[in-house]
Amino acid sequence: MDSASPSYKGHRYPVGAISPCVRRSFRFPLSFREVGELMLQRGVIVSCETVRRWCATFGQVYAAGLRRRRPRPGDTWHLDEVFVRIDGELRYRWRAVDADGTVLDILVQNRRDKAAARRFFRCLLQTTRAVPRVPVTDKLRSYGAAHREVMPFVEHRQSKYLNNRAENSHQPTRQRERARKGFRSVGAAHRFLSAFSGVSPHFRPRRHLMTASGHRAEMTVRFAIWEQVTGAANLPTTA
Repeated sequence: MDSASPSYKGHRYPVGAISPCVRRSFRFPLSFREVGELMLQRGVIVSCETVRRWCATFGQVYAAGLRRRRPRPGDTWHLDEVFVRIDGELRYRWRAVDADGTVLDILVQNRRDKAAARRFFRCLLQTTRAVPRVPVTDKLRSYGAAHREVMPFVEHRQSKYLNNRAENSHQPTRQRERARKGFRSVGAAHRFLSAFSGVSPHFRPRRHLMTASGHRAEMTVRFAIWEQVTGAANLPTTA
């Protein structure tokens, strides 16, 4: 196994059992118990708590490996924020995607004022290590005030009609949030969203722009990349 592959030392189950569980947990709106039932069909007996620990341990590792293989983000960034209840309290999930729908960064904060928008802009620049040609947001005033401080020489477009791409990108996260019955803490939300935004989009190519054969070919490539990232591609084959 190469040095870039995650270490499975100390785990009783091999990567051939861990990797499918993590992929299904982040790709489909399934509970940990449902993932365990799917693995039982393959003859692998694993508890829902084990699946949860695998997702917590390897989810962000796999997501980081997939992000390293992504091309540079586009120069048009769409930013948006939605409310989310964490342990019964109202929080705001800030999200940025490029023109292709690739998730650039996610940040959960208590407010959506100027300070929160400024922090999100700075985290976004640090994460991507790039400056957009134009960020697109809705008409929340916090965006404009923060933009003038952080990126004053970059064009900023504000319109509730131009930002549908960012708003639609929240839908898969909302589905998964309902399946998990919400988040219990801000830290848990950060960890899940960080892994989810790296793993789930990898298996969601822009299907509406592809033919059936093109989609199958693209998914074959993406499954091969997944095996490289998880280390499953390095497993010895039997004759």
